[in-house]
Amino acid sequence: MSTPAVAPQSQRVPQLLGQTVVVIGGSAGIGLETARQARAEGAKLILAGRNAERLQAAAKELEAESTSAFDATDAGALDQFFRDLPTPIDHVMVTAGRPFYGRLLDMDFAQARYTLESHLVLAIQVARHSVHKVRPGGALLFIGGTGARRPGIGLGITSALTAAFPALIANLALEAAPVRVNLIAAGFVDTPLSAELLGEDLEKRRKQLRDTNPIGRVVTAVDVAALAVHIMTNTALTGATYDIDGGQQLVAR
Repeated sequence: MSTPAVAPQSQRVPQLLGQTVVVIGGSAGIGLETARQARAEGAKLILAGRNAERLQAAAKELEAESTSAFDATDAGALDQFFRDLPTPIDHVMVTAGRPFYGRLLDMDFAQARYTLESHLVLAIQVARHSVHKVRPGGALLFIGGTGARRPGIGLGITSALTAAFPALIANLALEAAPVRVNLIAAGFVDTPLSAELLGEDLEKRRKQLRDTNPIGRVVTAVDVAALAVHIMTNTALTGATYDIDGGQQLVAR
């Protein structure tokens, strides 16, 4: 009795196979995890960040095509980085920058200005430098936040940034078309930066979110990276802001 032939199972083609993904802020946290997931989907990687040692470790792990260590808010260094990029590239993700908390009436103006520049101004600069290097249908992707949508003492500058960023992204999407431009607005994400900002209060914050978030857990860099890769691969998405906070905004503080 002959054994019936079994049809071979088709293998899923990696979603970013043959594409080049540039991650500015790719040596840690959300940027590094996005690079990992993009690499798993077949992408070639170009990584940039301020910490040369961490950058080299990430490049070795992920077999990156190249790395560049510089401060993304340094306009000259950013310009040179994009001048040196090979073309074409497919996607650019920027995770540089960090939140700033302080009372408006006694804030550190230099730090506040740096916070705005490292998000809003940086997004404009990245778009300007990359729009002619990214293939049509490719994506520029930025990271913002949701945590300061409600007013509160010490949240003034971050609230302004949270409100302004989606409008900026929508306008950039019109001007950069057919390159796509999108924003990920994250709530609390369990990353090394969160640990640095919260210090001894980190575990308390984790427990609070596990107890109150509708999803019953804390959002991680893996979650945000999965969304980032989806935005890169779904060519219908542009000009939008995508919240990812585990339902944190739905819960009264």
